[in-house]
Amino acid sequence: MSRIQARFASLQAERRKALILFVTAGDPDPAFTVPLMHGLVEAGADILEVGVPFSDPMADGPVIQRASERALAKGVSLRDVLDMVRRFRARDTATPVVLMGYANPIESMGEGRFIAEAGEAGVDGLIVVDYPPEECGEFAALAKRHGLDPIFLLAPTSTAGRVAEVARLGSGFVYYVSLKGVTGSGHLDVDEVLARLPGIRAATQLPIGVGFGIRDAASARRISRGADAVVIASRLIQELEGAPDEQLVERARTFVRPIREALDA
Repeated sequence: MSRIQARFASLQAERRKALILFVTAGDPDPAFTVPLMHGLVEAGADILEVGVPFSDPMADGPVIQRASERALAKGVSLRDVLDMVRRFRARDTATPVVLMGYANPIESMGEGRFIAEAGEAGVDGLIVVDYPPEECGEFAALAKRHGLDPIFLLAPTSTAGRVAEVARLGSGFVYYVSLKGVTGSGHLDVDEVLARLPGIRAATQLPIGVGFGIRDAASARRISRGADAVVIASRLIQELEGAPDEQLVERARTFVRPIREALDA
């Protein structure tokens, strides 16, 4: 059982919902990524999603695009991201870490080498936005052989066939994109999301995490009525933009604590 699967099993036994928090590796500076990861866990994160900086992040809105640009300006590479996970693992061997990114850096390193090094570094799951399930059966199988959960995205426009493919190839959890658009978009229709989830749940036994557009404790709690996890990304990055270095980690904790409390209420 992977760390992700074990974490969801533990939360289910406790009748609690998972809080998944996203940071872009290297933003605002590589020195802060590992302390920030630890701070998020201390504030209540159950799973960490670490973004691999990329120059053309097609699924990401302007907030995460700016985060990638700041990290790339500091020279952060995929190998640097793996090293950050290694350093995080020196203190935390329990919290699942999911890398989210795009195909180009992985293919530049080589899929086999990347998966092997990610597993060795302590990564638990992989979300590769531009690897649709129909085209990456071998990648998913290789990831599973190295103990990594391949995690796929579903959207409001996903067909029954796409849902079935994700259920067949994926593991860890299913990531449901709550709206038509990029990360950080507004107009989250909670009722529409909740109406869509039972159809996905009928096709898979994997937990369902919902992200894109969840911005605060109230929306997180409402989404958690039907989801197993909520994912918060752009709003957290937005909270940290421009924060003084010495306040960065505490500002993250301050943002996360009320969301954790709302999910547990």
